[in-house]
Amino acid sequence: MKYLVRDKVLAIGDDYWIEDEDGRHAFLVDGKALRFRDTLELKDPDGRILITLREQLVSLRDAMTLERDGQRLAVIRRKRFSLLRNHFLVTLIEGTELDVSGRILDREFKVEYDGELLALISRQWYRIRETYAVDVIREDADAALLVAVAVCVIRMAEKEREGERAGAD
Repeated sequence: MKYLVRDKVLAIGDDYWIEDEDGRHAFLVDGKALRFRDTLELKDPDGRILITLREQLVSLRDAMTLERDGQRLAVIRRKRFSLLRNHFLVTLIEGTELDVSGRILDREFKVEYDGELLALISRQWYRIRETYAVDVIREDADAALLVAVAVCVIRMAEKEREGERAGAD
C-alpha cells in the first residue's frame, strides 16, 4: 500500500494529511506548536493517536522516540560507523532493529529488517512537487510505524542540514 505525503509543511504547528493510494485520508500528522521539543502525533482519520514522534532532549546524538499508548515503541538515531551519511537505525523496544538507508533529503530511501525490504520511500511515483510516497511492501507490516519512521528520519536529516548551514555562516 502506498501512502502519499505532501512534504512542504513539516514545520511544528502545521498539520497535514497523508493519503492512501486511492486518495483517502489515512493518517493525520499533527504538529504540536509551543512545545519545548519537537513533537508530532500520527493520528488515524478519526483523530485517535497512533504514534507520538518526539525529539529526545538529552542525547549525545540527535534522536527521536516513537511512542504508542504512552509507552516507548522505538528510538531512531543516525547509525554509527556508517560510510553512508544518510543511514539511520530504528531500535524497537523489544530489540528489533530496522535499517534506514538511501538519499534521505532526496526522499529516495528504504526501510529494511534483516535485509528484507519493508518500505520504499520515493518521489519517483509522483510528479507533484514536494510529494513523496511511502510504499509499505509487506502487507503484515505496521504501516503507521513505517510512515512515522519516514517522517522522523526526514525531519532529523533536515535539522542536521540546517545546523550545518548555520555553522557555515
